[in-house]
Amino acid sequence: MAITLTEAAARHVTKYLARRGKGVGVRLGVKTTGCSGLAYKLEYADEVAPEDMVFEDQGVKVLIDPKSLAYLDGTELDFVREGLNEGFKFRNPQEKDRCGCGESFRV
Repeated sequence: MAITLTEAAARHVTKYLARRGKGVGVRLGVKTTGCSGLAYKLEYADEVAPEDMVFEDQGVKVLIDPKSLAYLDGTELDFVREGLNEGFKFRNPQEKDRCGCGESFRV
């Protein structure tokens, strides 16, 4: 079981946490929503909860609740710039389908 980050994602998270002045890493999860059933959640985490699974890649901690891990195992988190837009991208090998609007997915 593993969650990994590309160099670009790790650099972005590290820079943001330093600017923010606090935080232990990012919290990754899934929520039920959208056309296809599941959507990714990503937020900066200030502390590790007792139930969190903790992965570390390129010096960045990724915290995941055990329920979400089943849907996210093997995911690579990337940070990309496409034209004027920039943001995190999830490369999840378990993803079977994604809705047309790109907001949700199915495993």
